[in-house]
Amino acid sequence: MNSDFEPPPQSWSILAHVGGVVTAVVAIATFNFLSLYLSQLSATQKPAVLPGQPVDRRELAAPRTPYIASFLGTLTQQEMKSAKLAWLYFQRNWNEQTGLVNSVDGFTSVTMWDQATAIAALVSARELKIIPAAEFEAKMRKMLLTLASMPLYKGELPNKVYNTKTLTPVNYTQPDKPEEIGWSALDLGRMAIWLKIVEAKYPQMRPQVEAVWQHWQIKRLVNNGQMYGTALVQGKENYTQEGRLGYESYAAYGLKLWGLDVERALDYQSHTGYVNLYGQGVPYDQRDYDNSGANNYVVSEPYILDGIETGFQALPKAYADRILAAQAARYQATKYLTALTEDNLDRSPYFVYNSLFVNGKSWATVTDTQQQYDNLRFLSAKAAIGWHILYHTTYTSKLFDFVQTNLQSNGGWYNGFYESLQKPNRILTANNNGVILESLLYKQVKQPLTIWAGIYPSQEPK
Repeated sequence: MNSDFEPPPQSWSILAHVGGVVTAVVAIATFNFLSLYLSQLSATQKPAVLPGQPVDRRELAAPRTPYIASFLGTLTQQEMKSAKLAWLYFQRNWNEQTGLVNSVDGFTSVTMWDQATAIAALVSARELKIIPAAEFEAKMRKMLLTLASMPLYKGELPNKVYNTKTLTPVNYTQPDKPEEIGWSALDLGRMAIWLKIVEAKYPQMRPQVEAVWQHWQIKRLVNNGQMYGTALVQGKENYTQEGRLGYESYAAYGLKLWGLDVERALDYQSHTGYVNLYGQGVPYDQRDYDNSGANNYVVSEPYILDGIETGFQALPKAYADRILAAQAARYQATKYLTALTEDNLDRSPYFVYNSLFVNGKSWATVTDTQQQYDNLRFLSAKAAIGWHILYHTTYTSKLFDFVQTNLQSNGGWYNGFYESLQKPNRILTANNNGVILESLLYKQVKQPLTIWAGIYPSQEPK
């Protein structure tokens, strides 16, 4: 988020945040003394939490992908209808001039995270035969041409946000006001995964994909084995390490596929602790806001994406097992169906992180500035469907059926269902509908999508 963020006009209220990952939440404070001060200031203010049982070596060595042969395969009639409904979002929000897709329905701005999701949606629509191959190729070529020629932040890397019609770099809330606000390493890591999938699966697109990568000046994207992003703070560039457990490893895996040194970012054990949530030892990043200046949300999406796209090559499947199990246990204890991750809202504050754990708090729904909105906690459609496609348990079946019954609209899938308000979160976004589409593609092809495309772990750069 831009440091001088102000709420948009009322007519834009549901569009206050765009993108699957708002990069300000993962930035580490530039000055170590500030982090130390914050840690000392609030050390006594953290709520008490019980430590959880760590994941052991046996669990880490277990098979990574929860293949269920009897479930994976040709989509059912209901699942195909779900995929077609998700594609409606992209039909409504595709911009012919540029090939970019609006992050939020009707709002002409996009992050690189959501544009990567649009690539995933386009590939899914083609492979599920929702659109013909000729339409896929025309749209993909247009999109790649734009990505290979768009203006970059300081001529280096894609700006965090663009106007989808004009390609102008903008901030998160004002798509008509030109502004360079920095780049997000996490967003570009997701883009890197999907560029590699397109390059491997469709050889005729390889020159266009390589042109996109060559357009980027990647020198400052990684440093000392970690990912770095930039943000403007009071007009000055802040160059900071990005990522916490979950999104950090997922995005780093994408950069690894292109040969970048992200060894430290891929280390999912050095900073990991475990918290007891309904009897489950849930992994979390011990680098929280108090000791690092960055929030350490535990959410579903990076684990779902890693399972669907890589077969848990970036993160242990055992971590995903625990995170799903804790949400199922919460349902058993409270009777609230639980599938939590970050996403847009149809009301103030417009974007929240529905977290299993964050900064010492369990089951907290917070903004990136740590304001708490537990009354707006909601079941996420993309998380519900993603968990079901990956695990297909009795609990995930309940999640899937609930989404089918309660979250359909005439322009795609609503983002979720409010737990306390007992009504849908009626906002439509690219990331929600795109993750649903790629989840259903995973079921159809019966493989993690990088492997389906022809990218195998043994072929990855060391």
